[in-house]
Amino acid sequence: MCHINPRVDFAFKKLFGSEQNKDLLISLINAIVAEEDRVADLHLKNPYNLADYQAGKMTILDIKAMSERGRWFNVEMQISEDLYFDKRAIYYWSKLVTEQLSEGQLFKELQKTISINILDFNFVDSEDFHNCYRITNTTSGRDDRLHDMFELHYVELRKFKKSDAELITALDRWSAFLTRAHQLDKRRMPASLANDADIVKAVAAVDRMFDKEERVIYEVRMQSLLDVESKIVSAEDKGMMRGMEKGLEAGLKQGIERGLEQGLQQGIEQGIEQGIEQGLERGLEQGREKGLHEALARLMEQGMPEEAARRLLNL
Repeated sequence: MCHINPRVDFAFKKLFGSEQNKDLLISLINAIVAEEDRVADLHLKNPYNLADYQAGKMTILDIKAMSERGRWFNVEMQISEDLYFDKRAIYYWSKLVTEQLSEGQLFKELQKTISINILDFNFVDSEDFHNCYRITNTTSGRDDRLHDMFELHYVELRKFKKSDAELITALDRWSAFLTRAHQLDKRRMPASLANDADIVKAVAAVDRMFDKEERVIYEVRMQSLLDVESKIVSAEDKGMMRGMEKGLEAGLKQGIERGLEQGLQQGIEQGIEQGIEQGLERGLEQGREKGLHEALARLMEQGMPEEAARRLLNL
């Protein structure tokens, strides 16, 4: 059973960015791109190198490669949520384009550049786990291939829900591997994965991936990612609590004001004293109810299930 999480960027880089596993990178890319862009061979532009990583020369763990037909690829695994990842993806795509030209070269020598972003969080407003973006003519609504240099893919692993029996495409199998590696045993793999030689090799490679030194680096990297995730969750929780407090406070204040107003109106008929008392009571009740429902709505907007939010607020 795999004890390494291949979604951690350091592990992903060694698995798919090493010369000895170049065939796995080719298989992964071909599972994502259209048939016309599939590759037979690749030249790694920034292969995995432990010494470079230790020297701080490999802080960005994406994989850059060029196919035998001149296509350029940037493949990145992102495990931590980033609300601005779209801008990051386009930035790295543009950097890869500029790297193609050295001084004195002509623009006509620029080649199609494809950005592949595998995310361990939901990002695109779509139920599909794989989405592809190209430049199209918005007037005609057609892809006239005038700007076919640009192509960007998002593969969102959290949206991948297929069972072993439902794995049909190569991308299905790679997504299953990346999300279930910790459950896979190379001696007892489901038939849908065992019949794919690239997946079998990947499982075996992950099992023996790191030496002692690399394992320490992996553990440190894993802990760093967990620390970032913990801080994000803590910040969200703190924000929810502050939002609830402000919502309840505002609701009570509005309720009291409304209660006083209603009470004074009723007091004209029933007496000032009785009107104020009833107005205050009703205002407090309405204010508390409004504040709690506003807090409930905010918790649900933050992603908390409605049932859990209602339990938290005693609704």
